[in-house]
Amino acid sequence: MNISDFDYFLPEEQIAQVPADPRDSSRMMVLSPKTQSIEHRHFYQLDEYLTDGDVLIFNDTRVIPARLIGVRQPTGGKAEVFLLRQLERDRWEVLVKPGKKMRVGSVITFGHELSCEVLAYTDFGGRIVKFSYEGIFEEILDRLGTMPLPPYIHETLEDPERYQTIYSREKGSAAAPTAGLHFTESLMDRLRKKGVHLGFVTLHVGLGTFRPVQVDEIEDHVMHSEFYSIPTETADLIRMAKQEGRRVVAVGTTSIRTLESAAVDHGMIEEKRGQTNIFIYPGYQFKIVDAVITNFHLPKSTLIMLVSAFAGREFTLQAYRTAVEENYRFFSFGDAMLIQSRA
Repeated sequence: MNISDFDYFLPEEQIAQVPADPRDSSRMMVLSPKTQSIEHRHFYQLDEYLTDGDVLIFNDTRVIPARLIGVRQPTGGKAEVFLLRQLERDRWEVLVKPGKKMRVGSVITFGHELSCEVLAYTDFGGRIVKFSYEGIFEEILDRLGTMPLPPYIHETLEDPERYQTIYSREKGSAAAPTAGLHFTESLMDRLRKKGVHLGFVTLHVGLGTFRPVQVDEIEDHVMHSEFYSIPTETADLIRMAKQEGRRVVAVGTTSIRTLESAAVDHGMIEEKRGQTNIFIYPGYQFKIVDAVITNFHLPKSTLIMLVSAFAGREFTLQAYRTAVEENYRFFSFGDAMLIQSRA
């Protein structure tokens, strides 16, 4: 398949610049691949589409203040270091700007309490760096780092917690699992009272999720590895649901990738932790996920390819064209989509 098969037109003014307030007031397009139908609702109505026994799986990763602005030594030039993935205690995989000047041996300082040295290049154009500091790295990062909002968001985020899900707890992501941004405590309480089971996995969002596809034939694209973890209680919850014919509903593409990475067979999953570079595009046979909650994604991205694998490419693009016509809000702070079971 060609990358142009996943393109669509989006007016710039429909790229959401600020989150909905309250969170669950965002719009929600409901897709039924089985009947090829589309409904227009709001996210606070999600409980109307879930039933007693459904299992909702969330990604509980928490975004770290991953963007650091420093000074190259000894020239004094400005440098940006974007944390992607912790490899060892003080060694990180990062993206850097300006890339041409960040050679092996380069040193960047961030004030007086933190510095890093470039140790090596990565296969994806990044760098491996080692940080030096006195004190606790996480506390220093909280002081010096900033929230890494996507480049298409130009407004200042007044409250950094609005780029975190309300259930985030495992620090390590370079970007938020944005489908979860729509959930509120009151909505989750209503879901529990309705008999919906809530389970949690972790996938630390990194380069694999937002790296652009730079090949014409999508089969040639290679995903970057990201850390994921499925605890025993979540694996047990999912196995029981699948055995009893109940639905597993994934909140976001990162939850989908986590569940499908840990699948050992159709309907079978195990407790697991490790690295995944799974790339899901049309033709993929889903083993765990029965329904999906997601946002509207960038044209030609691996995320719209994943959604197309679940809902069908033509139906997905039809839904996106409808979303443009109906003035939905797109991307990280945009509106949501619920894709019902395909069978």
